[in-house]
Amino acid sequence: MHKNKTLSADAAVAKIKNGSRVFIGSGCGEPQHLIHAMVRNHNIQDVMIFQMLSFTLAQYLKDEHFFKRFALKLFFVTQPMQQAAFEGKIDYIPAYLSQIPYFFRSNQIGIDVILLQISPPDRFGIASLGVSVDVTLQAVKSAKMVIAQVNPKMPRTHGDGFIHIDDIDYIVPFEEDILVNTIEPVDEKVAKRIAMYVNELIDDGNTLQVGYGNIPYAILKYIDNKNDLGIHTHMISDAFIPLFEKGIINNKKKNFMVDRAVTTFCMGSRVAYDYIDNNIQFYFGTADFVNTPGIIGRNDNFISISSALEVDLTGQVCSDSVGRQFFSGTGDQSNFIRGATLSKGGISIIALPSTAKNGQVSRIVGNLSAGAGVATLRADVNFVITEYGIAQLKGKSIYQRVVELTQIAHPAFREELIEAAKKNHYIFADQLPPLSEDLIFLEDYKSQIELKNGKSMLVRPLLPSDEIAYRNFFYSLKEETIYLRFFHSITIFSRKMAQEHWANMDYRHFISLIGLVRNRGNNEVMALGSYAAYDNSDYNDCEKWAEVAFVVREDFQGQGIAVYLMNELEKIASKNGYIGFYASVLAENRKMVRVFQKCYPNLKSDIKDNEIDVWMRFEPATHIVDQKIGVLK
Repeated sequence: MHKNKTLSADAAVAKIKNGSRVFIGSGCGEPQHLIHAMVRNHNIQDVMIFQMLSFTLAQYLKDEHFFKRFALKLFFVTQPMQQAAFEGKIDYIPAYLSQIPYFFRSNQIGIDVILLQISPPDRFGIASLGVSVDVTLQAVKSAKMVIAQVNPKMPRTHGDGFIHIDDIDYIVPFEEDILVNTIEPVDEKVAKRIAMYVNELIDDGNTLQVGYGNIPYAILKYIDNKNDLGIHTHMISDAFIPLFEKGIINNKKKNFMVDRAVTTFCMGSRVAYDYIDNNIQFYFGTADFVNTPGIIGRNDNFISISSALEVDLTGQVCSDSVGRQFFSGTGDQSNFIRGATLSKGGISIIALPSTAKNGQVSRIVGNLSAGAGVATLRADVNFVITEYGIAQLKGKSIYQRVVELTQIAHPAFREELIEAAKKNHYIFADQLPPLSEDLIFLEDYKSQIELKNGKSMLVRPLLPSDEIAYRNFFYSLKEETIYLRFFHSITIFSRKMAQEHWANMDYRHFISLIGLVRNRGNNEVMALGSYAAYDNSDYNDCEKWAEVAFVVREDFQGQGIAVYLMNELEKIASKNGYIGFYASVLAENRKMVRVFQKCYPNLKSDIKDNEIDVWMRFEPATHIVDQKIGVLK
């Protein structure tokens, strides 16, 4: 180490001139020893401090003399800084993380002095920026004076964050613990349910970005059933490490920067710091490289997972403030979402709990709070996930977005959200709200079937958000198919008809299952199977029977779909206390009769004119149907 450059912290910070613009290394890379020395030196006056993630300076926020000497300009409002920001004591600079290096490089934000922390230099005089490369590297290049705290506890990371001792003006050797950033506890039940839905959208071999926030990191432990995941993200935390250790994250299936987890900084505990230390699996790059959409999009099958404070019914996302109070920063959420759009096979997810303040406030809102900033535009948002399900917004109208988002809001707020949408003229005045009930039990009704034609079909309950897909399905059917299903010709399937169908479903006594098959980038309805409580006072015990009906698109008939739907519906009906199915079929609809006979060889039938009444008991039993009064014997 260069002895002529080596000073004590007090001697080094004494080099800072009054009126200087000082950048301080961010997050867990903060040089705490240098920061305390600078604040202690009362000869230092009128200094403007720029920082991305600030923690150490929070210790001085109650000191009235501190703000007379220092002006804080933060690119991100950390939790310890939130109250001071609300009181106007510190200044927030909204900016994409990826843009900040340009501000330094172009002198739009001039840097006179940088205080940073580095690992000990090797025998060639090369040290590492360690846990914080992000915007710090460019600040080092742009600053007129570089003061570095050399800390043996700073991990040595690979990538862009190497600095030669010759590029440092003053060196301060001082060993201290690296700052620790712990994830705040979350409602594990909520996190697990959100993760369940996120899991549906993640495939083996995908490359992930996980945004800053308690929920995104909390759900990582619930995706340990995947294989060969890759990482291209802005921050590594402790939550990633178990997935590396289990080999779930191995970066082997990436097509861009293969075998490397790409990131810009690390915030966690010694667990993470020891794992990344001299670990060639990690590439720590600058924010203007890692977080740029064009670079992100080079990863095929890229999935961006980030969070939000609020999402309005049109899909606008607020992630840095609640009303006028700043809670975080702009970050690079939009860049990763746009990068996912550029990725071949990429998608983006906004994951958030449905409520805040112990369930008193909905995070899905009719309008963003007054003063709230839009972090991500409605046109950029793809999937939104809460513990109540998945809303897919990309390419959908405002009306569809309202239905999708209301459907995943907390049940207690769904009705008022529909009313807010009507007030805002987003939806029709006669729109019915989704059920005000937690429908988590519907997850048990989902299944997958591989068809004879080689395609895969997802089977799940019909939801309010399926209205347009349901109508498209109806209009894709031939006239003969419609006649055989409804017993008469129907040429119009109106929005009102579709809405009344799902509005009457309680998923116990009336349920419809749909079969979805992917056609390019869209899931299309290919089949519909329903049962409803049988309502006929002419028959005894009719309340124990459910009337069943099916319709399958012509090009998917003969694939065994109706039989499969029949079996799935029987499972659901049995759970809800029914003992059998009743169906009324046109005599000419021989295909459907054969389906019933295949499923229930002991069925009983009654031919009336051109119709066949069919009775199908679930469990094997010897019985007959009295054709006059319908009594089972």
